[in-house]
Amino acid sequence: MKLSSREFDHNSIIPPKYTCDGENINPPLQISNIPSGTKSLVLIMDDPDVPKRLREDGMWDHWIVFNIPPDTHTIPEGKEPPGIHGKGTAGNLYYYGPCPPDREHRYFFKLYALDKELGLKEGASKNTVENEMSGHILEQTELIGRYERK
Repeated sequence: MKLSSREFDHNSIIPPKYTCDGENINPPLQISNIPSGTKSLVLIMDDPDVPKRLREDGMWDHWIVFNIPPDTHTIPEGKEPPGIHGKGTAGNLYYYGPCPPDREHRYFFKLYALDKELGLKEGASKNTVENEMSGHILEQTELIGRYERK
């Protein structure tokens, strides 16, 4: 399984358009090689480089979407994928772009293929989604982007 974007390569800079310094919309994403038997997809975008003075765990959850249909191969720019939205660190239910307060941060777009749909409601936390996914991940992949405010 692969997750990619035509706007940035793995481990490269996320264009400002997709951050708090631009339009703050999600970048376009392409999904390929979804394993057979997949019943749903989960997309999580998080930032593990948050200063400990702001978040003790050093993590900021930007985007959580679960129960994405397994025939989803494209997430268009500025469009939320079909599915149920979890709640990010800022209380957001939708994409919340990079906005690092101090230096360059890494943003992990993680995609999971599951053998079931999750029985969770809108607003579930990332931890709740991850706990519910446990033991049901067929395959996973990630796309990492970097961003630093100028």
